[in-house]
Amino acid sequence: MNNNPKISTEKAVIPLKHFETIMIYEDKTDQEIWKSFNLGDEMAFNYIYRIYVRELYRYGVQFSKDEELVKDCIQNLFIYLRRKRGELSEVVSIKAYLYKCIQSEIFKNRKTEARNRSIEENFGEHSFSVEVSPETSLIDKESALSRHELLSRSLNQLTAKQRQAILLFYEDGLSYKEISALMDFSEVKTARKLIYRALASLKELIKPTTKH
Repeated sequence: MNNNPKISTEKAVIPLKHFETIMIYEDKTDQEIWKSFNLGDEMAFNYIYRIYVRELYRYGVQFSKDEELVKDCIQNLFIYLRRKRGELSEVVSIKAYLYKCIQSEIFKNRKTEARNRSIEENFGEHSFSVEVSPETSLIDKESALSRHELLSRSLNQLTAKQRQAILLFYEDGLSYKEISALMDFSEVKTARKLIYRALASLKELIKPTTKH
């Protein structure tokens, strides 16, 4: 018989509470979820954390390969959000807001010599490398493996900013307006042009496959 109450609690209670939280919030809008959280709803806070923590990590490691730094920044972000409940402004897209916050948090916590560089300078050649899955919306599900591999290689020939915009738009589902704010563009049309040009470049890079 297991006399450890912590183990039995983790097995019996936590999955149930998580399931219940998902059921409560999955049909609510981001504005409704954020409002509940801002009013002190602990379940709304837990929902936001569980839904976005892995995506924040995936996004954060594009700006710093120091995984512990990224994890610390995510923890600091959620500590800050919890402390500021009741004072936070309205949010239309939780994901876009959290992405912007973690991006700022990581750059703020980088070493002094890197902290003053621009985002463009901090983008390495391999930032936002793209690994295309067969299910991705960027390609037809019935595409041949060779075309899939060509697309993967072609995506990673784009600039870091183009790759970032493509991922934010197609994989994360952010709008042009949200991408513009996240990437510090002064106008929404800049994000739109960046994505259009990235797609045009992709079209040229994969053109050889259409000649057969």
